[in-house]
Amino acid sequence: MPITASTLYRDSFNFMRNQLGSILLLALLTAFITVILNHAFTPGGDQLSLLTSGSDALSDTAGMSIQEIIQSMTPDQQMVLLKVSAAATFSALVGNVLLVGGMLTLIQQVSAGGRTSALRSIGSAAPILPRLLVLMLLCTIVVQLGLTLFIVPGLIIAVAVSLAPIIVSTEKIGIFKSIKVSAKLAFANSRVIIPAIMLWLAAKMLVLLAVSHLKFLGPEVATVVLSAVSNLISAYLLIYLFRLYSKLRS
Repeated sequence: MPITASTLYRDSFNFMRNQLGSILLLALLTAFITVILNHAFTPGGDQLSLLTSGSDALSDTAGMSIQEIIQSMTPDQQMVLLKVSAAATFSALVGNVLLVGGMLTLIQQVSAGGRTSALRSIGSAAPILPRLLVLMLLCTIVVQLGLTLFIVPGLIIAVAVSLAPIIVSTEKIGIFKSIKVSAKLAFANSRVIIPAIMLWLAAKMLVLLAVSHLKFLGPEVATVVLSAVSNLISAYLLIYLFRLYSKLRS
């Protein structure tokens, strides 16, 4: 029987509905961890004030590229911007690794008929977290490079590595081999993977636009809400891809 996207969407929705409590808690927990880490590693207010201290010199940025804007900054401003970017990247990476590891472990435990929870799934995922961290760091760098060069290469790379975290968590193989296997399976089943990834990206953009209009929320609360909802969207995609990989493996 051929694998259809409608069947995968329906199965994924049913799984998420049945495990909504654990998945919601996992999304909130990883969102809080992301926000706390970002707050801990972001430079203090005195350093952040350097970014606006030269606002007169940086006010005329219309038509300038990002590289030109950065080059117009002072060395101190560039260093602060680098620290802010590094803090945001590191905190997001750690939060995503915990989300992916916890979700994949939760899916496997539920599929095996066991009882689980958000905290238990993260604890059980501890042995695979180092490999997931290296894998997702590598994939993030490669996808970002592809998006920087041109959008299409970045999307192609994202499709190619989409199944790699699932393969790493379920199979006893190395990181690079899991990427190779993922690319082979993903391109062979692109008709059901590409639409899901495009919908995932579109949903994240809509959430970002929606939260940006919630003026009544404080910046910290808005960040947690944005991260949690984004994590729920990613959790659904993980369920979808895991369900697809299970069908392909069987």
